[in-house]
Amino acid sequence: MRHDLDRPVHSEIRKLYGSDAIAEMMRRLGTPYVALNPGSSFRGLHDSIVNYLGNRDPQMLLCLHEEHAVAIAHGWAKVTGKPLSVILHANVGLMHASMAIYNAWCDRVPMVIYGATGPVDAAKRRPWIDWIHTSRDQAALIRPYVKWDDQPASLAASLTSMLRASVISETSPKAPTYVCFDVSVQEEPIDEMPVLPDPAQHAAPRMPEFSEADAGAVHQRLARAEKPVFLMGRVSRDQADWDRRVALAEHFGARVVTDIKTGAAFPTRHPLHVGSPSYFVSPDANRAIAEADVVVCFDWVDPGGTLRQAGATLDRTQIVNITLDQLLANGWSLDHMSFTPSELSIIADPDDAIRAICAAAGLPEAAAGRMDIHATEYPAHRADALISIDSLADTLGAALVHEHASLLRLTLSWNGSKCDFRGPLDYLGYDGGAGIGSGPGMAVGSALALRGVERLPVAVLGDGDFLMGATAIWTAAHHEIPMIVVVANNRSYFNDEVHQERVAKDRDRPVENKHVGQAISEPDIDIAAIAEAQGATAFGPVWDIGSLRDTLQQAIEAAKSGRTVVVDVRVEPGYSDDMAEGMTNN
Repeated sequence: MRHDLDRPVHSEIRKLYGSDAIAEMMRRLGTPYVALNPGSSFRGLHDSIVNYLGNRDPQMLLCLHEEHAVAIAHGWAKVTGKPLSVILHANVGLMHASMAIYNAWCDRVPMVIYGATGPVDAAKRRPWIDWIHTSRDQAALIRPYVKWDDQPASLAASLTSMLRASVISETSPKAPTYVCFDVSVQEEPIDEMPVLPDPAQHAAPRMPEFSEADAGAVHQRLARAEKPVFLMGRVSRDQADWDRRVALAEHFGARVVTDIKTGAAFPTRHPLHVGSPSYFVSPDANRAIAEADVVVCFDWVDPGGTLRQAGATLDRTQIVNITLDQLLANGWSLDHMSFTPSELSIIADPDDAIRAICAAAGLPEAAAGRMDIHATEYPAHRADALISIDSLADTLGAALVHEHASLLRLTLSWNGSKCDFRGPLDYLGYDGGAGIGSGPGMAVGSALALRGVERLPVAVLGDGDFLMGATAIWTAAHHEIPMIVVVANNRSYFNDEVHQERVAKDRDRPVENKHVGQAISEPDIDIAAIAEAQGATAFGPVWDIGSLRDTLQQAIEAAKSGRTVVVDVRVEPGYSDDMAEGMTNN
């Protein structure tokens, strides 16, 4: 990213306003960027970021849609575990962003979202526009899926709420928070900079230590187990935590199940990894769970559903559930999933728990995995062959074999058996709420967070996902964020074709009609042109394996030279049998 990018001319500050104090508080909270789409409800704060702060610390990430702003903060948090700031314009911007906020809630990532409203005092409202951009309780739009919200009525209260929102968002279990500023508070002149709340004096609360008694209880069960299974879910991107997971599994000979909804949690080519990571548990993993005498869930998404699918019950399997999820359960959002049977349920961070269980087992603090993990061999495909999702995976894997790549996202059609995850940043997971359109923005945010980490950011997105969020690419190109987006373009909302096929078969109706209202064709959409129009380096459409090999090499070189790259790959429609069954099974 160029150092002089979006650097404003120097401004001589002669008079202070409430928004200057709000901007200074944002700086003190340590966020390096603020993602936004401009709006008049925060015009005062916008001016303060530009002219009082000089558009640095935080620097604006201009987005072309509010949903992209939240998605970028989401992608950032998936890498760093830290909140990025977002500003949304009034009720209309909040409504635009609501799906992305729900994704972040379901994915348990932190972010601090700032909103703004027209004057709360009706006498100060401009005709027409301030009325339709003012809501009596703006946060009611998203309250079921944010951790905390506030609409402070004074500058002092606004500054305190900003700090509280940051602390609450960073406190486990992490989730978005929302603070809505009155435009009048922003634009009110102030005589001097007020005393700002000190973040150093308000540290985020620590979770209670995973007790020796709890660690001993889990260790005791594992020590007696003959067929233990670990379900590794939402865990950290920290290498030491990764090493402890591997060491613990090896110590007890535990089979490990991972999924593709969450980030890489365990090496997928390790002998103890069972099945393949997928959106729905694979048959091999189901069998291992069904045969287990002890199952330990480490913040697994929907453990109750997984155990029921595998047929695991408490009468023959000891089930331990370690999670923080119960602390966010509410009556509106059902992302708490089905009620989980367990013999022992512990509210704790999963990596803290694993650290304590390792200690109870006598494993050294620096313990790392010992078993050999063989290199993946990628099958070669004929150069003139059309591209399937599996041959795309093979060809992309072969192209990246000598690169230190991070897979930022994978499509719903991805075959988990093609995954080779060897470290915590190898794959960052899905979007939490399974909403379409989040992929481009999240990829931009993750790629931004990976700058300087010696990683090549690569996202594989579906065409529907890309097209809904395509203008997020402009933000990446503008800020010179190196990354590769491979669009697995099957010219259809194919997930719903699978559902329509299921319905047609159930009702004895023509399967041939499943594409109606689903196919993205006639006219064909030039995805490369859309990307190139926004300043990205674009390739495609790519139709065969030989062209794909050559194009991926060009894309890698372009990204390594600092470019934002989009590749339109035309893939044949299709899902793996496991995915198709999981998506449509009643």
